[in-house]
Amino acid sequence: MNIIWLGHGSFRIEIEDQVLLVDPWLNGNPMLPEDRHEEALTGATAMLVTHGHFDHTVDVVALSRDRNIPIYAMYELSAQLVANGAIEGAGFNKGGTVQIGNVAVTMVPASHSSSMTVGEGTPLYMGAEVGFMIRGEGRCIYLSGDTDIMADMEWMGDFHKPDIGILSAGGHFTMGMAGAAYAAKRYFDFKTVIPCHYRTFPLLEESAEVLAEGLPGVDVVEPEVLEPIAL
Repeated sequence: MNIIWLGHGSFRIEIEDQVLLVDPWLNGNPMLPEDRHEEALTGATAMLVTHGHFDHTVDVVALSRDRNIPIYAMYELSAQLVANGAIEGAGFNKGGTVQIGNVAVTMVPASHSSSMTVGEGTPLYMGAEVGFMIRGEGRCIYLSGDTDIMADMEWMGDFHKPDIGILSAGGHFTMGMAGAAYAAKRYFDFKTVIPCHYRTFPLLEESAEVLAEGLPGVDVVEPEVLEPIAL
């Protein structure tokens, strides 16, 4: 498989017979050059959306509609996106699993918030924020979405046994590098950890050094935009 960072919390995951886009943020993403958007999108078969905040959803409807890419998200969020023109893959909920080709995706809890501004109104809540367990090629990826450390990680690690962790770790809006290291060490047995939701803005952490130092024996990979991580 190839895990490809698109900057911030956005990923392209090439796994089994699928090319999954996770929270694809293109327009306004300071880390993703405009002349490389097509490279990020080519061949995409499905989109996973973790929550409603603009930096995770602003491009979802247009990409889904214009490129015929179905979306998979929390039930309420999916309903809102589909009402605006996105193509429905499935609206599901925590504990549910959907099959996308040869890839199984299970929705799991996160600890954050999930809202979307509709029209000129105030933000509306979109169900709940989530992460995903993504299974394929004999591996299990835990994609945390935006989250802090939470006790649910204990059973999630024990039950799903992910060997790859894609962890929000920039601080301010999510757990930081030290928190991500603590969570990974206490609750999971990762072979590989990839930090995200960092380096985007001055508010966020710039380096994963603290994460790597906190996880001896784990392959902590600092991603570079559009450079595949082959696992």
